Amino acid sequence: MSDPVEKNLKHRGQPLYIDAMGRRGEGIARGEEGRVFVPFTLPGETVLIEREGDRGFLAALVEQSADRVDPFCRHFGRCGGCALQHWRYEAYAAWKCALVTTALRHQGIAAEVGPLIDAGGEGRRRIALHVRYHKGQAQAGFMEPRSHRLLDLDACPIVVPALAGAAELARAIGQVFQGATRSLDVQITATDGGLDCHVKGLRGLSLDQRMDVARIAEAFDLARLTFGRELIAERRPPLVSMGAAQVKLPPGGFLQATAAGEAALSALVEELTAGMRRVADLFCGVGPFALRLAARARIHAVDADAAAVAALTAAARATSGLKPISAEMRDLFKRPLLADELAHFDAVVFDPPRAGAEAQARALATSSVPRVIAVSCDPATFARDAAVLAGGGYRVSRVVPVDQFKWSAHVETVACFDRER
Repeated sequence: MSDPVEKNLKHRGQPLYIDAMGRRGEGIARGEEGRVFVPFTLPGETVLIEREGDRGFLAALVEQSADRVDPFCRHFGRCGGCALQHWRYEAYAAWKCALVTTALRHQGIAAEVGPLIDAGGEGRRRIALHVRYHKGQAQAGFMEPRSHRLLDLDACPIVVPALAGAAELARAIGQVFQGATRSLDVQITATDGGLDCHVKGLRGLSLDQRMDVARIAEAFDLARLTFGRELIAERRPPLVSMGAAQVKLPPGGFLQATAAGEAALSALVEELTAGMRRVADLFCGVGPFALRLAARARIHAVDADAAAVAALTAAARATSGLKPISAEMRDLFKRPLLADELAHFDAVVFDPPRAGAEAQARALATSSVPRVIAVSCDPATFARDAAVLAGGGYRVSRVVPVDQFKWSAHVETVACFDRER
């Protein structure tokens, strides 16, 4: 992050004291006009800011926190990706645990939250880049904070080494369509078979465009290149290992951000379902839990994404030694599994999107399932669903935060709920 601008400080107003950190990773100060959120500040700091409503922009540090450290990325502060590289790790980790504790407390649940598991691993294995055009040249990167301006990236230090050339690849693809579109979104995933590239924002490629991007796929040694639902090139299957199975990813499909994150979440789910013979995996995706748990339990996997369910099913069929996996395509927001459907399971695992699983939690609360394991990427919706389960007679016995989105305000949570006898 560049040094705060110190000119014209007489126009910045009175110094403000940052007394807390907000749940989005922004420092909170309280001035004469009320509360203000200031990115890139830390609790205990005194700052001068430019203010727009309840948002502040750091102009200068008057007094800095002892927990402030130098960020490791030279784009930090200009890039809208990371928010907290300037915070000493121990303080940062304590804050992430507190996000979960606070969310539960707001729902009336007092639970001990375990230490934060560092699941950054080698870095993120997927990157989603915006492509825009400037003076006839494609640019690729992330948006600047609170802005529609694109930061043209040369490198990103939080991704796996295989994605080091991701921005260059996105620019090469973007250049093919200069003049044909105003923007593209390019998602690149590092798989066991190589880079899987999925492009959104275009409809109907011409023959020349197909040939041009096919040459790019060869030049960058891509495993696969897809535009929306259209396959342009597949030189190797984009496979990802999940337990003993290998899953061929659907184009643009969901995958946990880091391999270490998936491993940490799966290990906790495996531990908490030990000895269970029949397990339901709800919001199962491509099967990171189901395919591992099937080594010792019968699994019923459910998700609304047809491509994900198909990928899981194909991987299960191709893997020897697994217990039976039944798979069902079903919208659990509209049609949750009900108590009579849940009665045969020893445990239920659910891992919903950020919106949570309120409808499914309400159905579980009326069920007789002995154990429920919740996996969540949002503390607020997790706590809401936890309160629903608690209201139905479940006791929270373990809560573990997992940090695979390092230096952001996001935190994963795995929690165990046992039916009160």
